[in-house]
Formats: sequence, structure tokens, C-alpha cells
Amino acid sequence: MKKTLLIVDDEKHTRDGLRTAFEDQYEVTVASDGAGALAVLDADPADIVITDLKLGTEDGMALMEKILKLPAPPICIMMTAYGSVDTAVEAMRRGAYDFVTKPVNLDRLEMLVRRALRERAMQAENVELRREVIQTRAPDKMIGRSPVMERVFEVIRQVAPSKATVLIQGESGTGKEVAAKAIHALSTRSEKPFIAVHCAALSPQLLESELFGHEKGAFTGAAERRIGRFEQASGGTLFLDEIGEIDPMVQVKILRVLGEKTFERVGGNQTFFTDVRLIAATNRDLAAMVAEGTFREDLYYRLHVVPLQMPPLREHPEDIPLLTSAFLKEMGKEHGKPSRHFSPEAMAALTAYPWPGNIRELKAAVEHAVVLGTGEELNITDLPAALLSSRTGVLPPDSLNLAEVEVSLIRKALAETGENRTLAAKKLGISRRTLHRHLSQLGILKHSH
Repeated sequence: MKKTLLIVDDEKHTRDGLRTAFEDQYEVTVASDGAGALAVLDADPADIVITDLKLGTEDGMALMEKILKLPAPPICIMMTAYGSVDTAVEAMRRGAYDFVTKPVNLDRLEMLVRRALRERAMQAENVELRREVIQTRAPDKMIGRSPVMERVFEVIRQVAPSKATVLIQGESGTGKEVAAKAIHALSTRSEKPFIAVHCAALSPQLLESELFGHEKGAFTGAAERRIGRFEQASGGTLFLDEIGEIDPMVQVKILRVLGEKTFERVGGNQTFFTDVRLIAATNRDLAAMVAEGTFREDLYYRLHVVPLQMPPLREHPEDIPLLTSAFLKEMGKEHGKPSRHFSPEAMAALTAYPWPGNIRELKAAVEHAVVLGTGEELNITDLPAALLSSRTGVLPPDSLNLAEVEVSLIRKALAETGENRTLAAKKLGISRRTLHRHLSQLGILKHSH
């Protein structure tokens, strides 16, 4: 697309001359005064405004200041008479890109326009790169540009250099372990171990052994000494996931480590020192558990030094296209599939779905589409049955398979379009050729047209 220029000058011959000089390379509009210029910009934003410093009785400087306050301000280049060069320099100090003197040297003005547009493009690219840096500072690529995720990133950046204990809360699948890894990666401990323990997967005895280690013969099956996670993670970060599930006895021992930085292995008497930064995570309401008496209040406050709330995906659906793009690349590479993208209708379905399983469920849905999709573009019929049934508002029985859902959707689209394949394909977000292929593969015999 051509870049757009707005030329503002109260002299008709100047406006017409500049329009003629630029209209072969740019989309050019003109205005004779400040009100006209602002009206043009309100209707159709410009990339560059070239304006005289004197617009009859109006002040071009005041116009420029109004233009630069617009939500997407254009680049401003000033024109001035020789005697007003000092004023033009002042305009640059206030935000003008540059100035030219009258009579205008077209070669210089064209060079300024090209250079200004090139620099604007580079600035936009740098902004994008900075965003990508924020997204990829953690090993597992925390992704998001929504306000809620920016707040998460800000807490992570602030807490990472400290020694504070962090309690990450949020629903399952929201990326709590990813956030923990990001804190570790941005901390002064990043060169030391990051060790994760999923507390709910272990019985109290096994969890105690996992965390603190045990001596040989400490219990039945303890055939040799085991070094625990608190010992292994010394100098680094220990991440305790699902900490709301741990037994009260283990809670007491964790509380001691946090307070004294010492522990004993199970079945041993020797005291060990550990320098561990603890990050805990839970999908449960620990404050409510404290009130119920099922979680120690003193441990809760030890863990709750810096709380970090991970938002459910339904609260930042604007991040779904970014997440989907990243997962498409990852899964395509993992499964040896070509680079592909989702159709607009498929992306609309992905964005509209409530994602009870959050980012973990989205990643699984993308993998499903990558593995089963056959076209150059991934369509709505390549998505899991749960998403398809969500669109139709009808939950399928447990035995319903993907082919049956496809048949149901295609029959529904054909019925709603009077058996018109072209309209049905458009409704499904696929090409007519793709619809014809599905009709053949699924054995749907329709005399549609």
C-alpha cells in the first residue's frame, strides 16, 4: 500500500505543485488551513504531514502540536521562509521531524520524506523486537501482549532479582510452572539448578523423602541414601507445584526450612544447610484452606510474600493468536509438518472458545489440528470435537468421534444454505474444493449445487 501524505498550505500553487510532485509515489491529500487538516486526519490518518509554519493568520506550530497529540500521530515536516529558520528549529525541538525552506527544494523534501518513513518503519520493527524479547526472556517463552499478561510480566521482572518467596496462584493449565521458570531465568540464580516437584503426585512419605532425602534403611524399600530436592536445589530455585495438596506433617518441615534454612534427611540426625529460593504454586484457595484449618497459617504467610496470579485464558483471549502461532511452529517442527496457519473461521472458533483447560488445552488443540489437518490451511473441521460442539451449542456423546462431528457440521451447513456448497463452504471457513473432498471422504451423498 502507498504511504499517505497530507500537504497543508494556504497558497494554492504550493499545494498543487507538491501534490503533483508526490502523487505518483504516495496517496496525497491537501488542506488549506488547520481546521481542514484536522478534519482530513480525523477521516483518514496520514503517515506524513507537510505543513507551512504560517497558514495565513494561523500558526502552523500550534497545528503541529495538535497533530502530534493524535492517537497515531503522523510525522511532521515543516516548510518555512528563509527568515523563519529559528522558528523551524524550535518546531523540531517540539517534535517536528525536520524542515525545508521556501521555495521548496523538491529533491531535499523527497529525501526527507523517504528517510522519515524508513526511520518510522525501523522504529516499529524495534518495538516489535522488544516485545519479542519480553516474550522469550524465559526458557519456556511466556507469550502475551494483553494488559493482564503485561502485569504478570511486570511482577516477574520485579520479583526475579530478589530472594523473596513467590506464591503463584491460578487455574490448572495457566502456565504457573512457566512463570516459575521465568522468575528463575531472570534471577541471579539462573546458572544454578531449577528443580520442580509436583506435590500431589506423591504420598506424604514419598514426598518427604523427595524433598528432604533419606538415609539408607530409613523405611522399607530405602536400600540406599537419597539426596533430596532441597539439597539438590541449593543455590538455585525449588518449585513446589500443587502445594495445597501436601500433608500437614510435611508442611511443618517446609516451614522450618523457610525459617532456618536447615533440615534433616528422613531417618537421619545430621542437620544440613540449604540456600534455596522457594516458589510455590496452587490452583486451590489457600486462604480458604487456612480458614478451614487444612493449611497452616504460618506457612501460608511464609509462602505469600509475593503473590502472582496467573489469569485464565478466557480473561485474555486477545493473546490466543500469538499463542496459537507459537504452538503451530513448535508442533509443526515436532511432528515434521509444514508451516501452516488457521483459517479465519478456525481462529474465530479458537478465540471464542472458553478454554476451561486454559493454555494447556489450547496447545493440545493446536497439536490435534497439526497432526490431523491435511490442507495447506488448517480449517475449523481440523479442530477437536469439543470446540466444534461448543460452536453448535450441542454436546456430543462420549462415543462421538471426529468424523461424526464433521458429518454433523457439514450437514448442518448444507441445510442452512439450502444445499449450496459454495455458501456452505464459506460458512464452514473452508474452500469449496476442501468441502467437496470432505463430502467424498465422509460419504455424504448430497445433490447439492
